[in-house]
Amino acid sequence: MPEYIAKTALEGRAPLDVGGTVLMELDVGSIASIQPYPSQDKAVAKVLKPLGFGFPAVNSFAAREGGLIVWSGREQALLIGVDCPDFGSAAAVTDQSGAWVTLSLAGPAAVAALARYVPMDLRLAAFPVGAAARTPLYHMSMVLLREAEDGFRLMLFRSMARTAWHEIEVALKTLAARAA
Repeated sequence: MPEYIAKTALEGRAPLDVGGTVLMELDVGSIASIQPYPSQDKAVAKVLKPLGFGFPAVNSFAAREGGLIVWSGREQALLIGVDCPDFGSAAAVTDQSGAWVTLSLAGPAAVAALARYVPMDLRLAAFPVGAAARTPLYHMSMVLLREAEDGFRLMLFRSMARTAWHEIEVALKTLAARAA
């Protein structure tokens, strides 16, 4: 029987630094999708409480000791980087660990680079630190998290990893060329 070796979507790709803005892949570990069943909000909250989480509000995320819980759609969240507890009959849970690529984009050109492909207002006042959104990156669906004033986490389907990297790289290099 073959032995499988888990690899990230962009395994071996070095971080890209263009003018102090850095694009890199993050290995976030496990990812579980949680969808509470009707009238099970309290039961789901009870299961999440020992992890230090509550179910995230719309367009938000919370971070605790290496883990995240991210709003990812209507009555849906992603639990990232921590072992998923047993929700019993309170929620539908699916392992999504191999389905996503997670990129970090941080630095002075991060907002301008994303603004080329993301059809939403990324100014800090409209999309503050702690915000999350399900939005396109060009033609690719993603979950976008704002982790800092000039720092984002992008979660895309694994099959789009190289395309997303390429598009962001082109945007960063174009911005740098125009500034020079």
